[in-house]
Amino acid sequence: MGETDTAAGSNVAARLGFKDGDLIQEFGYDEDVDFGLREAIEEQVGSDLLDEEDHDVVDGVIVWWREGDGDLVDMLMDAQTTLNEAGVVWLLTPKQGRDGHVRPVEVQESAPTAGLHSTSSVGVSKDWSATRLVRKKQ
Repeated sequence: MGETDTAAGSNVAARLGFKDGDLIQEFGYDEDVDFGLREAIEEQVGSDLLDEEDHDVVDGVIVWWREGDGDLVDMLMDAQTTLNEAGVVWLLTPKQGRDGHVRPVEVQESAPTAGLHSTSSVGVSKDWSATRLVRKKQ
């Protein structure tokens, strides 16, 4: 990865709202994830991403999700298990035209069922888009 990629990744990690000291849990890791983005997030927060088996209370969650990965509602419920009250879930899905692309309507239908709502979407790399999901206000 070149310096430009690192700088771009750092900017994206900051735009996701992660800050130094945050604990971030990762779901859906596979060989197709954006390693530059993962590295930038780890650099931004100053620690490794926690995996699906960790049980620490976390400040944020990233979920790599592809068409065919299973039930999105179940994944979003699992992603909230250790998430603190003010925490955010970033759902990362392949961009349109890429293998595993998830239709936006699937996210829009699944999030409310899981007690979340979408607040924004950003392109985080050439292959992945991110949708910011937060808990519904009680």
